[in-house]
Amino acid sequence: MILGRMQALLARLYDAPVEHDVENFLVSSRDRLAALAGPEAHGDADEQVFVVENDNDVRVGLFIAPEVLERLQRRDPLDRLDDDNLPDYCTALEGVSHFHYLMWSLAHGRNVSLLELELQADVDKYASALTLFTQQRNGMFPAALHARLFHRVRYLPELSAESRRRYEVANRHAAHFCRSLEERFLRRRSQRPEAFLSELRRFFRCGHQEKLRDGCRLG
Repeated sequence: MILGRMQALLARLYDAPVEHDVENFLVSSRDRLAALAGPEAHGDADEQVFVVENDNDVRVGLFIAPEVLERLQRRDPLDRLDDDNLPDYCTALEGVSHFHYLMWSLAHGRNVSLLELELQADVDKYASALTLFTQQRNGMFPAALHARLFHRVRYLPELSAESRRRYEVANRHAAHFCRSLEERFLRRRSQRPEAFLSELRRFFRCGHQEKLRDGCRLG
């Protein structure tokens, strides 16, 4: 399944495996999402990770809109990522990232903020798409990827002011961090892919405040 392969890509990229397979937590029906998440369900979103606590247990799940999954099955980005399937890839990868990072953090006894989840997901989209593009095109660097992911973004109009600000802050810090990775490790005259990978893994293991400091300082 494609979401499991996306999760495996993140696990390899960060050397951060988790015990739980995202496919086992997939919710692909909006009605099922509403039943499980209740008022936490975002009816118009194409992707949502939800955590619902009650007296007896905690429910965790990932919703990906069925139409997104259908398009990804028809044009598999892990076989060939391009401009046409990149938006759907990013939608699904964001959800997989949230789930994977949440499970990894819980396994390591760490609390995670919503801003931290969004920031890590923005970095994950860039790093994983960069990995796929270069692997699928014989090492050719996708120069337009950074602008496509960080500068051509749109937000759902129904977002609250607080949620929109969280997305904007995450986007800005992730953009600064990923640009710094390009400049330090991926330029033609000074390519150091092993250092790029090491810095990605260090950032993944940073906490909320350190991630924000890196996004400012390195930008």
